[in-house]
Amino acid sequence: MTEPGDPYLPSWRRPIAGAFRLLGRHSVTACVRLGIHPNTVSLSSIVASTGAGACFLFARDHPALLLAGVGLCYVRLWLNMLDGMVALESGKASRWGEILNDLPDRVSDVVIFAGVAHSGLCSPLLAYWVAILAVLVAYVGVFGQAIGVQREFSGVMAKPWRMVALNVGAWLVLWDLWFGDGDLRVAGGELTALDWTHVAILMGCVQSIWIRLVRIRRSLQVEQR
Repeated sequence: MTEPGDPYLPSWRRPIAGAFRLLGRHSVTACVRLGIHPNTVSLSSIVASTGAGACFLFARDHPALLLAGVGLCYVRLWLNMLDGMVALESGKASRWGEILNDLPDRVSDVVIFAGVAHSGLCSPLLAYWVAILAVLVAYVGVFGQAIGVQREFSGVMAKPWRMVALNVGAWLVLWDLWFGDGDLRVAGGELTALDWTHVAILMGCVQSIWIRLVRIRRSLQVEQR
């Protein structure tokens, strides 16, 4: 149990690969040395995501913006990783910080896929369904923590993989815009590369929701024995 005056320690943190921890070490040290608050890092991810959404929005007329959109998606992920690391390193982790760690992520998913939806590069309906299910995947992941078991990050379409999938689709579209005939539909069908990307993300989101619920239920059953 934490004693009064002891630093707050989050119950659950997203697992971060050792390689990424090493890469982020210098950034974390710089943030702590400069006194940059972890909440500022969390909120700045919304700025990066809004920039990414804007790039996707105008990419039909300016295809090179897809490159910037892809880059800003990874900046978003980088900031999402750093905020928790900075909070722990600086001793500024807090319950309010946990909210600001999660809420910007949900805003980021929505603004990115809303920009994609109105880009003219895909079906708006599919893109908005991706935004909805992305929020739902994270919402289900929090259930475990809310009821006192574990926060779930499992599934094939967690936040980082949604961004990776979107960026693969963006590169395919960019290739077609620069070197193809401009008809973005795949194999003469009705769906574009981004549409198929969204279909893959949706299927992955359904799997992620299912596996998270299964793991949470299993943990509850173990706890009740």
